[in-house]
Amino acid sequence: MTYQEIYNTLSNTSGWQQSYREIMLLGKQLPALPEVLKTEQAKVTGCESNVWLHIELDEQQQNLLLVGDSDTRIVKGLLAIVLAMYNGKTPTEAKQIDAYQEFESLGLIKHLSPSRGNGIKAIVDKIQKQITQLT
Repeated sequence: MTYQEIYNTLSNTSGWQQSYREIMLLGKQLPALPEVLKTEQAKVTGCESNVWLHIELDEQQQNLLLVGDSDTRIVKGLLAIVLAMYNGKTPTEAKQIDAYQEFESLGLIKHLSPSRGNGIKAIVDKIQKQITQLT
């Protein structure tokens, strides 16, 4: 699902319960990472849940390809949103993304616990750091 499709779906929900349900469905749609990719190097530090993230460039070395996983359903759904924001973007485009603002515009920030908010920040920080290393 593209970020625009996710944005449209979440923007048209009527309340947090429906948004929560949609986020959980996004998590179910996110393919599980093979166990071999769940390494310490791929693990996101600063997130209470276990989250693993891999970022690379496509065959043409132009666009980002991100995959990730989490051991909790809600975080996996939130991760699906973040991955959709960045997938297919060039590193230059990705550096301009303000994921926090996107979560704010979707009305999600106010419903996230401080630890989940910090987890999303840790995921985005790791993405931005790895993008910088790729370029």
